[in-house]
Amino acid sequence: MIRFMADTEKYPRTDCSTIIVGKNATTTGRVLVGHNEDDPGCMVQSHLVPRMQHAEGETVRFADGTAVIDQVPETCAYYWSEFRSLNGEAFADAFINEYGVSVVSNGCVDSKHPEGVTGGMGYALRRLIAERAHSAREGVEIAAALVEKYGYYSTRSYAICDKDEGWIFQVVIGHNFVAQRVGDDEIQYIPNWLTIRNVDFNDTEHKKFYFSKTLLSDALENGWYKPAKEGDYSDFDFAMTYQEGSVVIPSNMWRSDLAWRQITGTEPVPHRTFSIKAPRKYGVEDLKKILRSHYDGHEEDLKTDPKMSPHRYGICRDTTVESMVIDFADIPELTCVWRAFPRPCIAPYLPWYVGIAKLPKGYENFGAKTALASHFAVDPTEFRYDSSRAYWAFHMLENIMEFDYQFCEEKVHGDIEKMEAAMTAAKPLIDEAYRKLAETSPEYARQLLTDYTAAQAQKAWEWAEQTALELVDIKNAANMDFWRSKL
Repeated sequence: MIRFMADTEKYPRTDCSTIIVGKNATTTGRVLVGHNEDDPGCMVQSHLVPRMQHAEGETVRFADGTAVIDQVPETCAYYWSEFRSLNGEAFADAFINEYGVSVVSNGCVDSKHPEGVTGGMGYALRRLIAERAHSAREGVEIAAALVEKYGYYSTRSYAICDKDEGWIFQVVIGHNFVAQRVGDDEIQYIPNWLTIRNVDFNDTEHKKFYFSKTLLSDALENGWYKPAKEGDYSDFDFAMTYQEGSVVIPSNMWRSDLAWRQITGTEPVPHRTFSIKAPRKYGVEDLKKILRSHYDGHEEDLKTDPKMSPHRYGICRDTTVESMVIDFADIPELTCVWRAFPRPCIAPYLPWYVGIAKLPKGYENFGAKTALASHFAVDPTEFRYDSSRAYWAFHMLENIMEFDYQFCEEKVHGDIEKMEAAMTAAKPLIDEAYRKLAETSPEYARQLLTDYTAAQAQKAWEWAEQTALELVDIKNAANMDFWRSKL
């Protein structure tokens, strides 16, 4: 059995990165979302879950929480990226449903409400948003109602998005939250701390904010916030009220600076900035580049150790298990999830269309029903190498590169650039072919997306296997030449 658990006590855990670009600040005219999921010790598989009918009086409960939640009559179909670990992952999975609503999250530094409190919801929140939301705004309203009714046991930031709106929903332990919309002309980046700052409590129409009914009273009663002027709450700062400004985490600060420097093209913005007005328009390639970036000191490290890994405090880092750029379309079926795993610097971003009828072979270990039942009780044998699963090919290539990243990167990055260029060029042709087919045969149109997605996934899998073998042979030959030169 292959074990790859990080020592989270010796090396404090640092997690995900998320970028949201408002629709007027993108080259597509629709919202763009970029996300790196970082979880040590995880492996990933994919699922398609169909739309389902549920009986009156049915309830749902997840193993990590105590909430028994009323089920709705019908749940949406969705794509599910599942992250499995021996400890069970309550806060990692990504979802995009049939209505084009996506859900990803970032762990946040502990709030003043202490961690370790169990009960209420954890994993349920993301999944129920995916199962019930017909728009991003409705997803926020669903999340708000669930947290207020059942409670939540962590501190976290959710990105809930569709083609028109991108929302950040930040929740602390208990029943309190704030949600803020990313403006149509704005760009947002978050590492792993609360970023929503001044809350407009007069926004009763929810043009930009949602907030829990007890948010103010909770902060006031605990003595965490006192308005400068009695009765005037315009100076309420959610992030600083619940986390203050004393949280010093190098990973968050360095990743924040690295991302914002690339976004602005100049200097980074102050830490805990929620969003800025976009200085230009951004496309899929811009988000890929940011999500692949390594920490600023890498070049200096290479001067002293050419074999140094770049995955220290970067955005693409040692804990990254999946990266995605969600390219929303005007019709949900053509929404394309550009997906790379485990780390985006060693794998091509592959086009996974939301409208596929079947998953590519080898990317799902077992069905969604079994996966949900065992999500918090994972069999250790799942972590044994299995050549019939695509995950292991990319995992092996990733590990081979870590032995001598600089030696390997020219070939790997060159191959990735060629593959991605071909897939990017093909996408508008596939989209147009789908539209024409859908006019007469929606079934054939869906099969087109299914076949194309499967072909690219298979090609990348074969490339990862072959490249790993080639790199081992090339490195071995170089070592033999070196030793022969000493004879």
